[in-house]
Amino acid sequence: KIKKLTIASQKVMFSNIPEASRHIFTKHGGVVAASSIGVALGLTSTVTTVFSLFLVPLSEEFDAPRASISIVLLIVALANAIVYPIIGRLGDRIGARIVVLSGLLLFSASLAATSHVQNLTQLYLAYALMGVSGSVLGPILFTKIVAGWFDQTRGFFLGFVGGVGNGIGSTLMPIFVLMLMSDDGWRFAYQGLSLLVLVLGAPFIFLLLRDPPNFEASNSLAVRDSLGLNLEQVVKTKTFWLMLSAIALCTGCMMSVFTHVVPILTDQGISTQSATAVLATFAMVTVGAQVAVGAILDRLDKPRAIAPLFVVAAGGAILMLYSDSFNNLLISAVLMGFGLGAEFGLLPYGISRYFGLKYYGIISGVMYGVVAITNGFMPVLMDVIYDLKGNYELGLIAAALGMLFGAGLIFNLPEFGIVGSKSQDERDR
Repeated sequence: KIKKLTIASQKVMFSNIPEASRHIFTKHGGVVAASSIGVALGLTSTVTTVFSLFLVPLSEEFDAPRASISIVLLIVALANAIVYPIIGRLGDRIGARIVVLSGLLLFSASLAATSHVQNLTQLYLAYALMGVSGSVLGPILFTKIVAGWFDQTRGFFLGFVGGVGNGIGSTLMPIFVLMLMSDDGWRFAYQGLSLLVLVLGAPFIFLLLRDPPNFEASNSLAVRDSLGLNLEQVVKTKTFWLMLSAIALCTGCMMSVFTHVVPILTDQGISTQSATAVLATFAMVTVGAQVAVGAILDRLDKPRAIAPLFVVAAGGAILMLYSDSFNNLLISAVLMGFGLGAEFGLLPYGISRYFGLKYYGIISGVMYGVVAITNGFMPVLMDVIYDLKGNYELGLIAAALGMLFGAGLIFNLPEFGIVGSKSQDERDR
């Protein structure tokens, strides 16, 4: 069954390429390139993915338990939850490009400031600043821009930007940070991240990123997208709460594992280099999975077909817990990468198809804000369990169970279409 699903996924993904390829050397292509680079330099890559490399050095530097250090992820998450709806609303009103450019400069400065902290209080303040400024390089504004430029291939390009951006960033950033830390320590690594965000991000985003044109549609689906539901209408729907609960739970469980891959494996006797390779594999598979899932969603009436990927990811978490073979650990990373890619691909596509584009910024800001809280809280809970039990076993089991429950929620999502529209009501009946 897995083999058949893989072959089917490849056929669907590559069947989108002829339609997608005509956009590569146009303004559309520039938007895709700039958005991918922006995502690659965003919070997921430069803060969340590399956090497991900083966890132990920071704990030793400030003579603090790991839970006291990992609480910075919760601080970032709370900052995201507050700022996401604000930047989403700004994107709806004044356009996303100017907000992204302003936030990128502040984010670079916050990374540099983190290299100078001298105590836990200063570390918490620095991460709060990273959470606020880095929110603009999160998923809200880039997915809003991409969704506005594409319709028939929307899932593919949302998956491409998120998958390639997060995947490449999450694959290369740990290697980049590890090299910097091995020579000059964790402070120098933060300075290197700051310079990378500024030098690589600012030129591409300034030159290539453009807000979508006015959406003049020729088909009914695009017309409904250009109208859309407002936040007050959306929160009254069952679909909103079903999708939010599923993605928040699954992503929180997955990120609690993702951010602890290195300490989980090094505690099991695996070398830091091998653990980093497992983390990089996890991230690389996420790239392909998110693109494939996006392409598949373009062809689906309901998202239930991707629910099994979350079951597969749960199996990967259990395999990581009970295996000490490097090859098996790589397999576990592959399995969990499928789940993480599916999560990243479904949320922006589902928001645009279920609720439209007119109020996409504020709606996605609220939903991603809730997801950010679970992404910040669950890794902290993982370290609380570690401090109490002395290992990550119970945390990994709980994460696997959470993903299984989330898979059931995703299986019950309705057909795509603006919630409450006549066409969807007829399909539901």
